[in-house]
Amino acid sequence: MTTNTSIGSTSATLQNLINTVNGTSDSSTSSSSTSNSSSASSLQSTFLQLLITQLKNQDPTNPTDSSQLTSQLAQINTVSGISQLNSTLTSLASQLTAQQQTQSANLIGATVLTPGTSVSVSSGSITPFGVTLSGAATDVKVTVTNSAGQLVNTINLGKESAGTVPVTWKPVDASGNTLANGTYTISATATIAGAQATPSTVTGSTIEGVLPQTTGTPNLVLSNGNTVNLSSVAGIL
Repeated sequence: MTTNTSIGSTSATLQNLINTVNGTSDSSTSSSSTSNSSSASSLQSTFLQLLITQLKNQDPTNPTDSSQLTSQLAQINTVSGISQLNSTLTSLASQLTAQQQTQSANLIGATVLTPGTSVSVSSGSITPFGVTLSGAATDVKVTVTNSAGQLVNTINLGKESAGTVPVTWKPVDASGNTLANGTYTISATATIAGAQATPSTVTGSTIEGVLPQTTGTPNLVLSNGNTVNLSSVAGIL
């Protein structure tokens, strides 16, 4: 007596195999690209074995539904394609990461603007700085205070477009006297979309080193003693 086995009766088994390759199996929450590739290869082999077994043991009076067979074949090809695509994207991501870290090394010695509120004045010169605006703004102002928290000057920038705005300013107090050497604090205010806003400020420093990270985006060692992610750089001067 022959065993009545149909494509539909094993769809659950095939679906479990498909879920394994896609990384959506209930019994597994994650899988590496290597195991995915291996699973895809074994899936094709397993499917063919199941197909041959079903054809050998099908009921002559109730043959296998060809439409179900076509559907299962399409699923196998889709899963295999997804696995190959994942492997290709993983390889591409690795190449882009290596390229980004190499390019970052070329930035050593460059002056960049990163989030910060402290600037230094020395011999009439001040650390580069700027303001980052989330939208087009009016009445943009930058206040400068000394180490004692006293306001020494207010810089009126007026109307500015969205983005990072470098500020060129000679370090003087409200009376026009050159500021004494030391560290000062900057803060900004502006009107954006009709509402009062407090934009963030950025300050300049020199890149002294690059530290590769497992995330792919390198960290930058700055001359001001801070270490920031490359994505934090608002501008290169």
